[in-house]
Amino acid sequence: MSKIKSIILKISFLLLITLLLIVLAGLTVFEQKINQPLKLDQNTLLTVGSGTSIGQLSQQLLAQHWLKNRFWLRNYPRFYTQFADIKAGTYQIKIGTTAKQLLAQLVAGKEHQFEITFIEGTTFKQWLLLLQQQPYLNHNLKNKKISQITQLLAIKHANPEGLFFPDTYAYTAGTDELTLLRRAHQRMEKILQQQWQTRATGLPYSNAYQALIMASIIEKETSKLAEQPLIASVFTNRLFKKMRLQTDPTIIYGLGDRYQGDIKRAHKYEKTAYNTYRINGLPPTPIAMPGESALSAVMHPAATSYLYFVSKGNGYHQFSDNLKDHNRAVNLFQRKKK
Repeated sequence: MSKIKSIILKISFLLLITLLLIVLAGLTVFEQKINQPLKLDQNTLLTVGSGTSIGQLSQQLLAQHWLKNRFWLRNYPRFYTQFADIKAGTYQIKIGTTAKQLLAQLVAGKEHQFEITFIEGTTFKQWLLLLQQQPYLNHNLKNKKISQITQLLAIKHANPEGLFFPDTYAYTAGTDELTLLRRAHQRMEKILQQQWQTRATGLPYSNAYQALIMASIIEKETSKLAEQPLIASVFTNRLFKKMRLQTDPTIIYGLGDRYQGDIKRAHKYEKTAYNTYRINGLPPTPIAMPGESALSAVMHPAATSYLYFVSKGNGYHQFSDNLKDHNRAVNLFQRKKK
């Protein structure tokens, strides 16, 4: 009996070793298959729906021709359970990504970060249009009036113009438009207050909102950052002298959809709340979204005696401290333009 027992033990041991070798061989094949690159021609976005299982994911990839066979991907998490808990979202899958790397990415929830850029000097209406054009945003502001949007954002001003900081914002798929606007609004409030607290003394503004209005005008007047403190000095000097600002961008904003690309003589005589050729002081609200450099220029204008400026036609301006020199510059550069 002892001899038979010994033979049985040897056979059992051999069978166990054989089984282990088969398992190891199977796992090796699994590793080889799961580490093969997905069939991608370019970096591609993959959206995984809520509640998607590994089996459903493998079917999705097979249908997209990313896999030749879904067996390996579907069964790999059964051996390595840490790859089983995939998270919903939209992911960017790069060329060369293996099936195992894909699972790791989905388990980690490393969703693709989309970006939207709001440019300095653009208006709130332009922001809303840009938001509507983003395919991976949740468009929860569709058909909402501006008054409703300001209420949702708890903005006290009826016109939210100028109250959002222009910059590039990252977001994941499904983020709603209101969330992005709230981030931009909070950022503007923070930067505006920081700038206001460090402003130069003796400015002609009683609060930060008035400074914001002026920053929006400066933003629209020049794209040259180096000129912004000079433009700011002109308007500062005019306010101190009780002179009207007489800035064309405010006319354009006041005209709204009626503006067709040029300011006519009649427009300068038309009395709107934003026509600084007809009203004294600042318009009632900002006319665009100013960037940080324009805000800084308002808080720290250049020390000049300038009261006038005219475009040279090359993006820069000619500055003057008296009307005679200004008229001469206007004639010179308008003649060149013609």
